[in-house]
This record gives sequence, C-alpha cells and structure tokens, in this order.
Amino acid sequence: MDVGDHGDGGVADIAAAIGEPVRARMLYCLMDGHARTSTELSAVAEISASTASAHLSRLRAARLVKVVAQGRHRYYGLAGPEVAAVLESLNVLAGGQHSAFAPSTPPRLRMARTCYDHLAGAVGVALHDRLQALAWLAPTGSAAPAAYELTAQGAEVFAALGVDVASVRAQRRRFACACLDWSERRPHLGGALGAALLGVALRRNWLTQDLDSRALSLTSLGRRELASRFGAVV
Repeated sequence: MDVGDHGDGGVADIAAAIGEPVRARMLYCLMDGHARTSTELSAVAEISASTASAHLSRLRAARLVKVVAQGRHRYYGLAGPEVAAVLESLNVLAGGQHSAFAPSTPPRLRMARTCYDHLAGAVGVALHDRLQALAWLAPTGSAAPAAYELTAQGAEVFAALGVDVASVRAQRRRFACACLDWSERRPHLGGALGAALLGVALRRNWLTQDLDSRALSLTSLGRRELASRFGAVV
C-alpha cells in the first residue's frame, strides 16, 4: 500500500475505509495474521453476511485487505505489513494522552502478541532495545519510521539462530524497521527481519501462540533464552 501514489484524495479514501467502526473491527481482528472468511468476520463485526461482503469490498478497493480463494471458501487477510503498521499507529493515536502514560492493555496482550507477522508487546520492545544496545542492529537514514540494518555481528547472531539473512533481505518488503507499539508506546522490530525473529521464537518454543487471538505466551524456556542470548529481562 503506497499512500504516496494516491495523493490527498487517496489518503482520505483510505482513512474513510478504516474509520467506519464495522470495518475497523474487521481490520483489527485480522491483526493476528490469521485469514478469515466473510462469515467469520461478520460474526466479529456483529453484522449480516451480506453487509460484511459490502464492507469487505470497500476494504479491498482501498487495498487494505486481500482475498485468497481456496476451494469453495474465500479467506480475507490484511494486504500486508504496511497496513498492520498503520493500524498499530492509529491505536497509539486513539489512546494518546498528554498525562503520564498508563497502559490499559490486557496483561496477556501487553506482554507479547503478534503485530501482523512480527512480535509486539513488552517482549518485542525489549528485544528491539537489546538488539540496538548490543550493536547488532543499527539505524539507517533519518526517515520515519526508522529503518535498520544488521551489523556484521548482528548478521552472525541471526544466522546462528537459523535465519537465512539473504533470503529475508530479498523479500519484497522493508528489511527491518521500527513499528510503534500501541501498548508500550515505544518501537518494536517490524519488517521482514521482525517476522523472521518471531519465527525463530515460535520454532524454538520461546513463545507459544493462541489459536484465536493475537496473544503470545512467553515460556519459561523463552524467558531464560531471551535473558542469556540477548540480555532481555521481561
């Protein structure tokens, strides 16, 4: 989704598509990275199936969701990580306040959750901070959101974890970037590298994923590994 290609009118169209409460509910339901049918999304939004189809058509026209046909079913998901980043940032704005920040996020979601296909919550923010503190991840340029590059030592660390850095870099998306976390109000690691890091955590059983929500559970093994490998205490 390249907003710049649309101009001001395109931005307004996208904002209107997201801003309708029913469509917003559908989009945030898809933030867990799981595709859903229009029937499932109609239940989430508490509307009829026909009304859900109309809303999903609007979201597709705005390039906010994609659909994949499999047999007799059509499955909807977010159009890409850029959409997830926009939704995550809107959560920050919606909860923004000038007084001292006091998170109201449910504890399980605040600890660890998926942000589309990468790791968010306190665990994600802690890992982001440690990767920078250890000089394994370095910012590049001054554009916002910040883009990152792996240092030589960082590339070795990720390779040792089983990440094919060259393949991750070849993906048609940003390699590594800051994604503002809506519960912590600080960045976690997004982009293809962030997705690869979540993949490592799930494969190694550092985290386990709920089947029907964005929540992730940090295992006792994960807590030990994050502390010993990254110095991340959560």
